[in-house]
Parts: sequence; C-alpha cells; structure tokens
Amino acid sequence: MENILIIDDDRDICLLLDKFLTKKGFLVQTTSTGQEGIHWLKKNEAAVILCDFKLPDYSGLDILQKIKILHPDAQVIIITGYSDVRIAVEALKKGAFEYVIKPLYPDEILMTITAALKNNVSRERNKPVKRKKHKSPQFIIGPSRQSQTVQKHIDLIAPTDMSVIILGETGTGKEYVAKAIHGKSQRAEGPFVAVDCGALPKDLAGSELFGHVKGAFTGAVQDKKGCFEQADGGTLFLDEIGNLSYDNQIKLLRVLQERKVKRVGGVKEIDVDVRVIIATNENLKRAVQEGEFREDVYHRLNEFNIQLAPLRSRPEDIEAFAKHFLQQSNEQLKKDLQDFDPKILNLLKAYYWHGNLRELSNVVKRAVLLSTGSRVKAEALPEEIKAPGTSSEAGFNITFNGKIPTSLKKVAEAAERAAILEVLKRTNGNKSKTAQLLDVDRKTLYNKLSAYDIST
Repeated sequence: MENILIIDDDRDICLLLDKFLTKKGFLVQTTSTGQEGIHWLKKNEAAVILCDFKLPDYSGLDILQKIKILHPDAQVIIITGYSDVRIAVEALKKGAFEYVIKPLYPDEILMTITAALKNNVSRERNKPVKRKKHKSPQFIIGPSRQSQTVQKHIDLIAPTDMSVIILGETGTGKEYVAKAIHGKSQRAEGPFVAVDCGALPKDLAGSELFGHVKGAFTGAVQDKKGCFEQADGGTLFLDEIGNLSYDNQIKLLRVLQERKVKRVGGVKEIDVDVRVIIATNENLKRAVQEGEFREDVYHRLNEFNIQLAPLRSRPEDIEAFAKHFLQQSNEQLKKDLQDFDPKILNLLKAYYWHGNLRELSNVVKRAVLLSTGSRVKAEALPEEIKAPGTSSEAGFNITFNGKIPTSLKKVAEAAERAAILEVLKRTNGNKSKTAQLLDVDRKTLYNKLSAYDIST
C-alpha cells in the first residue's frame, strides 16, 4: 500500500480524492496548506504527492522545490486550472512528474498515479546498489532470568491479537517491548503508532485518540484522523495510560469492545482493526481500587501482562546492554570505540540506576563522547558512578542528627522522608512525576508531604 499525500485547500477535492484513492488501496493523507504538507513530509514519506498549484501560502513552484529537497524521489503531480498550464509546464522542467487540469476525473487521476509509481520503480531499479551499514537492533534481551522470561512472553503473545499491559518503572524499555511484540506479530507490516497519554492535553486527548470532524471545536478547521484510525491494521501503543481522563476511558472501552471509533463531533462510526498494547509505571490495580481508573477498562486491557524488572535487580544484564549502547553510540557519534576499560563494568554493576536502561544509555553515550582511543575510559563516567560510596544503595542518605532512633518506625519514617526528598530533587519538584516514580497516587504523596513537613 503506497502513501499518497494530497495538498489542496479545496476541501471537496480532498474528500473526493481521499475516498476514491482509499477504495483503490492507497494510504491517503490530506493537508490544506503547503506548510502543513511540508510538516507532514518531514516526518513521513509519500510515493506520490498531488499538489494544487495555487495554495494559500505557497506557489506551485515553491512547494515543488521544498518537496524535492525533502524527498528527491517523490513523484509530484500538479493540479492546475487551464489558465496556469504554461506555468505548470515550467513545473515539469523543475522536477514535477505530470500535471492534471481541473475539473478532476478520478480515472484520469488513477492513471497518472499508476504511471508515476511505475516511474518510481524504474528509477529504483536503475540506482546503483549501495551496501547498507549494519545498525544495532533497537531491542535486545539480557541473560538474566527476568529478561529471558520477558523474551518468552513476547514470543508467546506476539502471534495473537490479545491486548497487553506492560508494567515497569520509567526507563525499563516498555516501548521497545511493545515494538518487539508488533514486529513478531501478523501485523508487522501494518503501522505501529505510539502515544504518550501523559503528554496529551486533557482537552485535546479525545481528538488525538479518536479524531475529530471540522467544526467540532474552536480550531478544528478540517477533519482529522485519530490515533486509532492511523493504527488501523497495526498496533496502537498507549504509554502512561493512567493519565487518561474518565470520559476518555469510557470512549476507549467502547472502541475496544465494538472495534468502531466515532470522531469528536461526528456521528459516523468508523471500523478499526487495531491491536492495543498499553504501558504504565503506575499500579493500575491500586488506581482501580481508588477509583482513578475504570475497572472494566482495566480488565478489558489486561488479557496478558508483561512485567519489566528494574535494572538494579538484574545486574547480570548490565554488560549486555552497556555493549549494545556502546554500539549505538558509536553509530550516532561517528566513533569507533571497541570496548570498556576493565573496571567500568564493575562500576556500572554497583550503581543503583534510578532511570534504568534510559539512564544507562545516556551514561554510555556521554562516556563514548568523552573518550578517545579504542576503549571507553572510566574517568568519562559521572562522579556518582565513579564514587558509589558517596551515597547509600538506594541513592539517598538517611540522617538522625546524631541521635539514636527510638524505634524501627522512626527509621522507616526517616527513610521514607529521605526517599521523597531525593525524588523531588531529581524531578525538580514535579509532584506528579514524583508520585509516579514512588509508585503512589498524588493524594498519598500530598499527605506524606504534609506529615513530614516537606515544602516545595
């Protein structure tokens, strides 16, 4: 299925072409301005681009030039009126494949697109073959028992269409596991769409997930496909799902049950064939008990779950991941370091890794950047890793101001207070993030802040 991009400010033409070409098996994206089209092309590719010669913000020649800079091989078909034919011919000289004259006839458009695609194939065949550089895989598995169990679960669940909940602390690789499931599934050729629910503005979350129709709210200047429609035939990954509002949880349940989506402000139901994988670093069971997450949605999603252990609980994985990140960093930084100094791996295994694999990746990349020669140098590591004795195993210090604690309860309270202060420090006082990292709800965190007289 080829991607077709339509750039035209005439809504009727966009709807006509979208409906016709979709029925013919193409993946169609429509935009109403040149700026929107260029923005889409910066993140995506299209085999053929149908572009109106007169746009509100760009002329046909200007937009053609910008497209060719981004995607030199894209086949651009100019849509023009009779009065602009002479200028359209000029566009052909500058790289356009063909032009079509209004009014548009679907069969003529289809013939022109088919010819453009054949031209693309011919050009590809005549290109010199380039040897592809080896790139390190995005997802690897470590030798620990926990990691091997995760791999078995991925292999077991991937061929099915069951919904999956991936649980784990921030930075443990939940999205990579979701991609691995998608890549081993029968949907591997379909789209993988990832959405961070924590980053969705509450008033726009419904539009992002389910789409909207023109005029549904202020700023809705055209119809928009939501993430479910974008992921049709593939996998939708919803990260930090606990942040979804109650209303959107209800809509989500309906989509999961009926496999139909209704855009915000619309009345038409659209069939979608989507596998849903979710991830969270919160305790969803507790959120259900406390009324913050719908129980029916939880049970509908929890057909299977995969638990990712924190890195500090599986130090035997650190060497494998460190070498993986070394290879990735070499590729990204254009360097050729072969290995680590011998004592580095011991230092890495002794560290607590609050940020898990994400933190390890950043540490290795920084060390590669600062190192010269053939090995990553120990002095390139951050001070907290080079001198682990400066903090306790949990990464924070508990003090009693020289006094002997009078009970274990006091010890526990001191440890809890120190943990809260440390995480607040690491999140720059962000209470929502602190609650997530400490695996408590926000109300509990606020009660603890009050009880321990912690001001932020």
